[in-house]
Amino acid sequence: MSLEASGREASMAEVGTRTGDGPAGTGRSPTDRIVALTACAATAVLLAAQAVSGTGTRLVLLLVFVPALLAGLGTLRQTVAASVWVTGVILVSSVLFPPPSTTGRVLTLLTVVGAETVAVLLCARRVRRERELFRMRQTAVALQRQLLRPLPALTPDVLLHGLYRPVEEDTLVGGDLYDIADTPYGTRVVIGDVQGKGLPAIGTGFAVLGAFREAAFREPALTDVALALENAVVRHNAYAAQSGETERFVTATVFCLDRTPAVQAVNCGHLTPYLLAGGGAGAVPLAPGVPLGLADLAGEVRTVQWFDLPDDGTLLLVTDGVTEAADGDGVFYPLGPRLRELRGLAADTLPAAVEEDVRRHSRGRRRDDLTVLALRRNPDGRATAPRAPQA
Repeated sequence: MSLEASGREASMAEVGTRTGDGPAGTGRSPTDRIVALTACAATAVLLAAQAVSGTGTRLVLLLVFVPALLAGLGTLRQTVAASVWVTGVILVSSVLFPPPSTTGRVLTLLTVVGAETVAVLLCARRVRRERELFRMRQTAVALQRQLLRPLPALTPDVLLHGLYRPVEEDTLVGGDLYDIADTPYGTRVVIGDVQGKGLPAIGTGFAVLGAFREAAFREPALTDVALALENAVVRHNAYAAQSGETERFVTATVFCLDRTPAVQAVNCGHLTPYLLAGGGAGAVPLAPGVPLGLADLAGEVRTVQWFDLPDDGTLLLVTDGVTEAADGDGVFYPLGPRLRELRGLAADTLPAAVEEDVRRHSRGRRRDDLTVLALRRNPDGRATAPRAPQA
């Protein structure tokens, strides 16, 4: 099995774990055996207590709490079965331990039947809502698979490890974006962050990723790839303005790597990457650019910048969910100094280590989507075809 296929299966497994996939899609319920044993045990205990009490107290009526509990935890079938059982037990009990009057017996039975009916209806409503939520999360899973490439990802040039955590824990997608493409011009990688966070930013992110997946293969020059992303954001903002939605900009950096030591980069206002190599860790000196969607306002022409990535080096790419994670005093996470302590980690463990370090710094409080990518050269990579020259 290839590394990329393995990463895809791992990603799917993680999604399945988060969504609670199961045959019914409604999470875990107690087994029928446990429900039956619990109902029988509760019945025996209460009947025995009532028999030895020597009073007129109707302890068996406490059995109505069994269907009530199952309404919040069990299946609809279990709740109905427990309700029938409890109603039958109380009916028999009313014969063995009759209340003072016939009217009292009738009122007791009507109250029990009413309570069990309410429990069954509440259970049915809960199961229906859980199934609707399951379908919605399955839709989110499918959307995530279209938006975000499973990691790790392998090309003849690089191996990309990483993780993505949306700020809204009950969603699978948000405002961060990334992708990698093995093109005739080398391996091209994009990382970006849409203005805003969470679900409202998905549309803009999808527009950028769609443009990247086309332009990365079509455009020889990396600046033209960035221009295609710029145009995609401008068009998306035009549609957003027509529909009354918020116009957004996107910070992003596009990279291109091949079998040569040099890396090309076009920075569109995104955070600087960090290079971990030779026992050290430092920021790559990329000049800041204009975010996607704002080029016309700034009147700036984007240019390609170059830096070297050695064979033993790791390029760390992050979004501001890392750098703007604050502690209780409002101090942002010091990525540069912390990387000097994490620099000895392998590329496959570095993203998780950074995430855990950020979590400790912010005491688990996150205010933005978080993406951490660790890119290193593929030492065993072989280009399957000659690469076209870049303009």
